[in-house]
Amino acid sequence: MSTVRAGALGSAGAPTLPHANAPKELNEYMEKYHVSSLLSSIVRQLATEQPADPVQAMLEAVKAWPARKLIIGGAPASGKGTQCERIVQAFGVTHISTGDLLRQHVKDKTPIGKEVDGIMSAGKLVPDDLITDMVLDKLKQPDCQHNGWLLDGFPRTPAQAQALRDAGIEPDVFLYLEVPDEILEERVTGRMQDPQTGKVYHSRFNPPPRDVEPRCTRRSDDTPEKVRERLKAFHANLQPILDLYADKVKTIDGNRGAKDVFSDVQTNIKA
Repeated sequence: MSTVRAGALGSAGAPTLPHANAPKELNEYMEKYHVSSLLSSIVRQLATEQPADPVQAMLEAVKAWPARKLIIGGAPASGKGTQCERIVQAFGVTHISTGDLLRQHVKDKTPIGKEVDGIMSAGKLVPDDLITDMVLDKLKQPDCQHNGWLLDGFPRTPAQAQALRDAGIEPDVFLYLEVPDEILEERVTGRMQDPQTGKVYHSRFNPPPRDVEPRCTRRSDDTPEKVRERLKAFHANLQPILDLYADKVKTIDGNRGAKDVFSDVQTNIKA
């Protein structure tokens, strides 16, 4: 029987399994019980955490299977994007961003994508029910079923949260990144982007090189007034969502370095 060679890793750090040469029965078994997803998740976790006792860490990872179901919430500039990258790397879950889903549906010209394209072309907001349908469809896909999922900034409204619950979708944990409004405003209004490379800088925390700064641009809505409007809308929707997930919410101080924040994120996911 073909076996996995020690150290045979794919580009994503997952074991490279010789499915093409393996007996049909083995492939059917591995697909039925999601063995590849399990092994991939364990390898990613070992690579990220590098535990002193890898055998014990692997045993704990197996006990924690099946894969996790997570929601991360927070205001604009609270650090969700950075933490999502780390969560995906550590736990192998499928990252779900409504913005990414919208763009993909429009690109693929799906029925939802065509409807969304028409709405956005008219300068209107995409309605809650359409976004929710899109997310629910994604959650049914094999990658989410096998690897678990991470909803990034969704649900944004009480109606979206209730729709998830009505569909029987419940997270294991709801990670809420809490950052004071004045800090959020400073983070947003200082953002700058190099249009040539796409790299994002910050005028105070991460200023661009002198030769790059003259060409950097700022978003038209990254003004103090616009940021306050966005934060007001965010807070108006926040409490009903937190109330709905009261037994799942873990509030994390997001006003720290990304490494420290992720330490708390990991602890709460594993709890």
